[in-house]
Amino acid sequence: LAQALRLRHSRGFSVVTLSPQLLAILVCPRCKGTLEHRERDAVLVCPACRLQYPIRDDIPIMLTDEATPI
Repeated sequence: LAQALRLRHSRGFSVVTLSPQLLAILVCPRCKGTLEHRERDAVLVCPACRLQYPIRDDIPIMLTDEATPI
């Protein structure tokens, strides 16, 4: 089953869907640590590295070059 999230954009709302199974297996590409899913911000956060990875078009972008500091 998928988890749906409504995000507000300048043009209204869009829906982001991430599978709980996918969330369960994703880890930080830098340290291999556990990630926190921040639905409201559409990011996955690694508390150990203090980086956040964006989720775009329902796809987690798990590249350290795309990560931003928190």
